[in-house]
Amino acid sequence: MADIRPLTADDHAAWLPLWQDYQRFYNSRIPEAASALTWQRFLDPTEPMHAALAWRDGEAVGLVHWIFHRSCWTTGDYCYLQDLFVAQSIRGGGIGRALIEHVYVEAEAAGAARVHWLTQETNYPGRMLYDRIAERSGFIQYRKLLG
Repeated sequence: MADIRPLTADDHAAWLPLWQDYQRFYNSRIPEAASALTWQRFLDPTEPMHAALAWRDGEAVGLVHWIFHRSCWTTGDYCYLQDLFVAQSIRGGGIGRALIEHVYVEAEAAGAARVHWLTQETNYPGRMLYDRIAERSGFIQYRKLLG
């Protein structure tokens, strides 16, 4: 399996290639300034943004990012699992599931009412896992980019 632990300031060189591979997986390019700010937010204990890496044999092989946010529907925060990525060469070995379950534990410890996330319709391997460990909400996401 893998050892999952929170990011530290020393983990940037391990995190960045996974973060870049994640962006390529989704055919996205996040500006370097946004990635640098995201990294700083992960390290700031006053921020609601969190991250962990999955390590196997001394190598970072997966990442997960999550954000706590308020809800008008509950007294506890919600936990949005924003980013999940496992190196392509080892997918299907349980690391994605372990990363999600890590977030479940962190969210429950923080008093969150639920964990939720999105994925692309075409992410069939991911959806096969998600259908086993969570409930599909039936909601469709709408968005409008601003600026």
